[in-house]
Amino acid sequence: MGIYVNPGNTAFREALNSAIYIDKTGLIAYTNKVLNTKQKNLCVSRPRRFGKSIAADMLSAYYSKGCNSHALFSDLIIKEQKTYPEHLNQHQVIRLDIQRFLETKQDLDTFISEIERKVILELIKEFPDCNHFGVGSRLKDAFDQIFIQTGQGFVFIIDEWDCVFRMAKTREDIQKNYLDFLRGLFKGAEYVELAYMTGILPIKKYGEHSAINIFDEYSMVDAKNLEEYFGFTRQEVQEQCKKYNVNYEDMAAWYDGYCLGKLHLYNPKSVVDALLWKDFQSYWTGTETYEALKVYIDMNFDGLKEAVIEMLGGKPCKINIRQFQNDMTTFKTKDDVITLLIHLGYLTYDKRKNMAWIPNREVSQEFLNAVDGAGWNGLIQALHSSEELLYDCGKPRFTI
Repeated sequence: MGIYVNPGNTAFREALNSAIYIDKTGLIAYTNKVLNTKQKNLCVSRPRRFGKSIAADMLSAYYSKGCNSHALFSDLIIKEQKTYPEHLNQHQVIRLDIQRFLETKQDLDTFISEIERKVILELIKEFPDCNHFGVGSRLKDAFDQIFIQTGQGFVFIIDEWDCVFRMAKTREDIQKNYLDFLRGLFKGAEYVELAYMTGILPIKKYGEHSAINIFDEYSMVDAKNLEEYFGFTRQEVQEQCKKYNVNYEDMAAWYDGYCLGKLHLYNPKSVVDALLWKDFQSYWTGTETYEALKVYIDMNFDGLKEAVIEMLGGKPCKINIRQFQNDMTTFKTKDDVITLLIHLGYLTYDKRKNMAWIPNREVSQEFLNAVDGAGWNGLIQALHSSEELLYDCGKPRFTI
């Protein structure tokens, strides 16, 4: 068992031991289905605190040869699937949390070499009979040699894959080097059985094209067939409210409203805290200051501030998400800014109608904090002047 190669299951065990755990092991049934297929490369992007790391820990605990996780999964949904025993702890797993290599901005120039060095050191211990690579080798060459000599492939689970783009917003050289590293690691690689990457942003584009076009993307604007794994479903929240004797209507007003396909989804962080503390307030937005939102909505694009005010009044905003370059600096129109806010969780989106809106009371309060200041006075007065424009119990008038 290593840190990066065939890790243990401690992190997932902690999730199961927590006071509230919602079973999302159905995701494993899907990843089992796409193992060693053309759909084996997945990039799943969700806002912070929406369960990305728990899902990555779950997949690692299930696939990794470095642990025995039978007891952890024995009472979960996945055990009913025929493929469950076939893949349980039967795969070589590479588990990376990119954020662990980027504690400060000083790490940006060295983190790729550090990833390669640390993973190769563990690969040497795990595969002592493979003698055609060593410290100083390229990581992709090490995987190639292991595959050639042993026939064993790898399941890659990469969490916070996009933190590079959040830390190196203006360092295009760092961004491109990182994308080249990922492309070299995955594109055309026979040793890849599954690559599951998760982050806040979809894969960076240059112009109209994705820089790593081998990945299928599942995001807050298009979750495809994985919608139920992007948050808590209405049924799941209703069951927990009944169990914890919490008013469901209040829970819905505060935290419902994220639209993915035909599902309404709830913010997991906020729901769990509201259930535990029996109090409705801004839990998710409380993990980050409102200035993070204010930076984006203060940008000087025609129609942006007016769109924000209208959304605060419950009116949806029609947008074009296709030009967004999947980073935090390349903005050409208000639609680019609004698309980023969808990925960050401040807005939700209906792809059938190309509409964005503020999902619930928790997020609307964050917007109100952000617009309470210079540059917004004239517009915000129009909002406050009419009770008819305000939210009714925190819910926008626009529904799906």
